[in-house]
Amino acid sequence: MGDVVRLRKPHPCGGFEWEVTRLGADIGLRCLECGRRLMLARSTLERRLKAFVSRGEPIDQEKFAAIFREEDAAGR
Repeated sequence: MGDVVRLRKPHPCGGFEWEVTRLGADIGLRCLECGRRLMLARSTLERRLKAFVSRGEPIDQEKFAAIFREEDAAGR
């Protein structure tokens, strides 16, 4: 998350760069030019990806685990 990627074809607004906002089977992206959000299947993104412009912060495993422990304790 937080990575900025460049896709092969431009968005209709003219932007090539997207920020990764969600990870999973589908990847959430936000256009850095106009702010439009969309979801792409992981396989589709892999085909359309041209380059990584910048990488996001690495996930701290302890913080990540603590979030899930708090959610479990809250009964979510």
